[in-house]
Amino acid sequence: MAERRDLEIIAGLVPAGSRVLDLGCGSGELLAHLQQHKGCSGYGIEIDDAKVQACVQRGVDVIQLNLEEGLALFEDRSFDVVLQLETLQHLRNTEQMLRETARVGRIGIVSFPNFAHWPNRLRVAAGRMPVTKALPYQWYDTPNIRVGTFADFEVLARRNGLAVTDSFGLQAGRVLRRWPNLRASVAVFKFERR
Repeated sequence: MAERRDLEIIAGLVPAGSRVLDLGCGSGELLAHLQQHKGCSGYGIEIDDAKVQACVQRGVDVIQLNLEEGLALFEDRSFDVVLQLETLQHLRNTEQMLRETARVGRIGIVSFPNFAHWPNRLRVAAGRMPVTKALPYQWYDTPNIRVGTFADFEVLARRNGLAVTDSFGLQAGRVLRRWPNLRASVAVFKFERR
């Protein structure tokens, strides 16, 4: 969530005063923003030592945990909102983590690079893997285990009993609701358990 405008857009989806769990919270920038500007509380989950330290320096409560191990330390409905921003593509068991997100939170908010964005399609049509701002790695050194599309997530959500309550694409700090699968570099979904 390096771009400030994207951070503010995502923060706008979180109700004021919410108890928030931020999975793969990075340096804690979003959680700190939510605490300062929306009166939220909660925890970040991060595995990287340097990012955990950055969270601590920001005053964000952080737990060092590998998300592949699940969220067993949290009870059902422990949080109002669970954020999973730009982390799904790094996880082996995406469906399990989505179900865990819905189990521990009343609302889930997920974002990920949209592989169906038109520049990516052109690059693949030319026989090459895309390297973009949202997907900044070469195919041989990417931390991404998988890529996904806006349209694919809608199917995945239904299959896992999740009701999508809002969805849109992000492109250069703008919300795109018309043809987001084609026009947006990042997909954003807000969902609840059915």
